Amino acid sequence: MIFPWVWRVLPGPAWVRLVILLLVITAVVGVLFQWVFPWFSVTFDIQETNVEAAP
Repeated sequence: MIFPWVWRVLPGPAWVRLVILLLVITAVVGVLFQWVFPWFSVTFDIQETNVEAAP
């Protein structure tokens, strides 16, 4: 599993590890919303589709 490995690699006591982990997760989510998702939507031109109910 990757998460136990990440927890062991992080330096410091448990509370410092938790703060570092939360900062890393926040940074990853921020990068995804700022650059990756907009690039993906423009590059792959996903059209919004609706499913109509059968009569």
